[in-house]
Amino acid sequence: MPMAYKVRTATLPLLPKGSKAIKVLHFSDLHLTPKRKREIADIKSFIDLRPDLVISTGDFLAHKDAVGPTLDALGDLLDLPGLFVFGSNDYYEPVPKNPLKYLLPNHGKRVHGPELPWQDLDKGLQARGWKNINTSRTTLTIKKTVIEARGTDDAHLEFDDYSLVAGEAGKCHIAIGVTHAPYLRILEGMKRDYLDAIFAGHTHGGQVRLPWPGGSKALTTNCDLPTWRARGLTSVKGEPLLNVSAGMGTGPFSRIRVASPPEVSLVTLTAAF
Repeated sequence: MPMAYKVRTATLPLLPKGSKAIKVLHFSDLHLTPKRKREIADIKSFIDLRPDLVISTGDFLAHKDAVGPTLDALGDLLDLPGLFVFGSNDYYEPVPKNPLKYLLPNHGKRVHGPELPWQDLDKGLQARGWKNINTSRTTLTIKKTVIEARGTDDAHLEFDDYSLVAGEAGKCHIAIGVTHAPYLRILEGMKRDYLDAIFAGHTHGGQVRLPWPGGSKALTTNCDLPTWRARGLTSVKGEPLLNVSAGMGTGPFSRIRVASPPEVSLVTLTAAF
């Protein structure tokens, strides 16, 4: 069965001279329900990319019965080092809404569905060795490279509190940030602490993009991130590199993606030139 998603590749020359390359699989926004058999099959194929580290930037769930299928879909990836944070749809089941509201100003008002069993997902992921960094910092060593990672809980729900993880990085070769929704307040905090790179999701790459010279243009990021940064690797002078995953799924009530196909990122960390 051919893959139904795009693998977006990027190279980040951030490691010390002589370091071995590290392949990071970054995925986001699975929005899984038990009936999404094709997406589950696609997720199972992620292992074929042979990553050294896996980072998930949240929104695993979209249904109360999706924890088991999610853990099953991740399969062998759970035997690899992994980091994760949660998004709004891990906490609350999606509810129907007018998709045009995504294009209107965001006033912080949220309509939540029933609470989802995120605690079971958390336990399942941690039982296999993945590290929940919603409100914490951690350090791991891969191929003799020491990576410090810090995360925040979901900024879209205003669950984030960067002060819990703020401060200068400890003894490491590279320091990264992980968050679901890349609101500017989080990027600014990580900039102040001189992180090397940030991994985020949430945007769906705009989900609906318009034809544009050189490719396509996102109409929205569903947060205050500029639309030109809606997917992939982008950089701003003096800031950490930002990799935004356009995600694999969609909410169950807005299942259309235009010029923004499902995707994962394969980011290769290499020695600096």
